[in-house]
Amino acid sequence: MKLFALSAAALIAATGAFAGDAGAGEGDFRKCKSCHTLANGDDVIIKGGKTGPNLFGVIGRQAGTVEGFKYGADLVAAGEAGLIWDEELLATYMADPKKFLSEQLGSAAKSKMTFKMKGGEDVAAYLASLSAE
Repeated sequence: MKLFALSAAALIAATGAFAGDAGAGEGDFRKCKSCHTLANGDDVIIKGGKTGPNLFGVIGRQAGTVEGFKYGADLVAAGEAGLIWDEELLATYMADPKKFLSEQLGSAAKSKMTFKMKGGEDVAAYLASLSAE
């Protein structure tokens, strides 16, 4: 896991900043809101479903750690192994969650998220624009 995260960081450093468009991602998030909400405490930014965790502040957070949400074992294991979400890793996860976790853990991992979102860079940039500050 740490090797992959370092490789991703090196790739970003070599190619420049991650190329997501937060403005476009705000609109694209409508595809996510059937399962996910965006709320900072009582301040609900986008009311969504509860099938997935609240994604407010996801960038910079350890995977599988939203209090009160029951994650799949493999996502929790990836987080315990050091997976911290950044824009690029989140966009890669959204493109194929099962494949992403299998690569992270080096096993036949499973993901509770079955939706695949190609081109999730904009949504990842939008989520990065939201923070607890």
